[in-house]
Amino acid sequence: MNGQQPPWGQKKGPSSPEDILAALIQKIRDNFSGSKQPPGNQPDSGSSPSGKEPNFFAGLSKVAMLIGAIMLVQVVYSSFFTINPGEVGVILRFGQYNRSTNPGLHFKLPYMEELIKVDVESVRKEEFGFRTRSPGKTSIFNKRGFDMESLMLTGDKNVIDVAWIVQYKVADPVQFLFKVRNVPQAVRDASEMVTRRIVGNMDFDYVLSNREILAADAKRELQGELDNLECGVIIVTLQLLDINPPDPVKPAFNEVNEADQDMKRLVNEAEETYNRVIPKARGSAKQIVEEAHGYAVQRINEAKGETERFKAIVKEYLQAKEVTRRRMYLEAMRDILPGVDHVYVMDKKQQNLLPFLNLSGSGMKEATGK
Repeated sequence: MNGQQPPWGQKKGPSSPEDILAALIQKIRDNFSGSKQPPGNQPDSGSSPSGKEPNFFAGLSKVAMLIGAIMLVQVVYSSFFTINPGEVGVILRFGQYNRSTNPGLHFKLPYMEELIKVDVESVRKEEFGFRTRSPGKTSIFNKRGFDMESLMLTGDKNVIDVAWIVQYKVADPVQFLFKVRNVPQAVRDASEMVTRRIVGNMDFDYVLSNREILAADAKRELQGELDNLECGVIIVTLQLLDINPPDPVKPAFNEVNEADQDMKRLVNEAEETYNRVIPKARGSAKQIVEEAHGYAVQRINEAKGETERFKAIVKEYLQAKEVTRRRMYLEAMRDILPGVDHVYVMDKKQQNLLPFLNLSGSGMKEATGK
């Protein structure tokens, strides 16, 4: 017996789990390949080596412990999860909805429960008739190839190009995940259906001049449709961005607009003339009518006064006929004679006319020579 140790007694044992696993794999390969150690390396039959032969099962137990530790760490790590602000965690237990979690640190059963995070704060959008190429303060849009999304038929059978955008947020994560398979596509289909129906019920001019009213109606109807589908979303904005006639008819449309503007201008000028002339004419007519009423009242009052005067004269005449007759004659002469130039006194016994002295103003001038 020599005092030498076997070769494996001189080797250093594995120092890490990776080395143990590599040695295990190598020993398995050697056992299956049937390889043996060379004779020179084997100890003599009566020798008792001082080194110890490595134990195969001891290395295997170390590997099993390592694998168990790794699995334990993985189980512990997968049991706790964090929900960020603006998110909601949906927990499924064996594939069935179990509960929802708010932002923070939470626990779930490993291998039995599954976590799905849903962003409920981000605003999602769907664009119709265009696509945003580079968003920002000066966004760049691309409308080429999206005509079929925006071309619509109005109620008066005119074609119009309407581009709009729908922005929405997740309101119910469970409905958003499990009620509808493709929520964005459902939003697109429902929005296109509602917008086309509303535009199709209106005239071309009404659509051009009332986009805010149409957008509000479309938003309300779209929210109702999505609620019926249980999509779990809430509409934030539905905005009609661009409403124009199709490119082939734009020149004709511009001519129609110019004619319409001319018509409105003429109508405004006519209304201005109407507002200036008609009130004046109405005022003049009212003035004439009031003057006529005043003249009628005056004539009636004068007639009533003359009637009362005549009645008073008749009453006095009946009481003293001769005196009243003479007084009336004198009053009449007093009113008539100042306007008479020549006075003639007729006497049936007189054969010739007897002129009186002209005492009027002109006669006095001729008589006096002044």
